[in-house]
Amino acid sequence: MKYSWILIVLVVILAAVPLFMVQGSEFGGSDGAAEEAITEINPSYQPWFAPFWEPPGGETESLLFALQAALGAGFLGYYFGYKRGQAKAAASK
Repeated sequence: MKYSWILIVLVVILAAVPLFMVQGSEFGGSDGAAEEAITEINPSYQPWFAPFWEPPGGETESLLFALQAALGAGFLGYYFGYKRGQAKAAASK
């Protein structure tokens, strides 16, 4: 049990250290970086597509991204658990 707590603390430290190492940085998305790079190369470029809906804020966009990741992880967990159950059932016959 003590080993588990040590691992949990190490994982938390590993996740938190990068947040404190880079102070005052802006974590932008790849869409914004691509738009800036294209505008630098060709200032007269006009985008040929625009999103039909933009979230009201960065927090909402982060929430939707996290929800998408959680749903994907849930689906993968269900799939692998289902396949493992099938394998156990086939082995017990």
